[in-house]
Amino acid sequence: MDSIYLGEQIKALSKISKAIASDLYLEDILRLIVTVTAQLMESNICSLMLIDEKKKEIIIRATQSISEEYNKKPPLKLGEGIAGKVIKENKPIVIKDVTKEKEYKYADIAKKEGLCSLLCVPLSVKGKIIGVLNCYTSAPHDFTDTEIDILTTIANQAAVAIENTELIVKSRVIQEELETRKKVERAKGILIRGEGLTEEQAYLKIQKFSMDRRKTMREVAEAIILTEDMKKIT
Repeated sequence: MDSIYLGEQIKALSKISKAIASDLYLEDILRLIVTVTAQLMESNICSLMLIDEKKKEIIIRATQSISEEYNKKPPLKLGEGIAGKVIKENKPIVIKDVTKEKEYKYADIAKKEGLCSLLCVPLSVKGKIIGVLNCYTSAPHDFTDTEIDILTTIANQAAVAIENTELIVKSRVIQEELETRKKVERAKGILIRGEGLTEEQAYLKIQKFSMDRRKTMREVAEAIILTEDMKKIT
């Protein structure tokens, strides 16, 4: 791997920054990150792995590799393999030859794909480790401090993009829940006034109708509100 020129670094980081600030889907952003990183680092495989908190696994979320075998390799358990060690220790790890490394879990795939040296850095945002970014070479390579710093910078940018997307999704979910709650409360009020029900009875009636008709509580509440509004018009 030849030395990486400053101009190429700036161009690559600029591409990634623009992608993160764009309205691209997260999957497209991550794919662009690994593609640009592979080009910049002259790596034959670059992959981004994230922690699945529920399953306690580390899974591949993006790679520019066209190898079906590499892309479909099974997830690692938390704490397992080089990625697990990087996450646990929260620091980059360099392996000169993965095919000879006992802690590397997929030496057979590495041999088939011609993978040799590995640089694995943590994806960190606000002190939380959410995954790793891997960079492989096809020949033995001594990663320089500059290369480690570049990959760490890219990993941190990727982590920010992931966190921002998750926050947006959570915000939408919370907003949906608030809107549903408001409509259910309004529908309950209509039933309480119109049928003389208690608050609990009104809620249970909406819930039962929802289950019987296989409709969401929100859909039932909206139907009750619409019926009431139509009465006012007529």
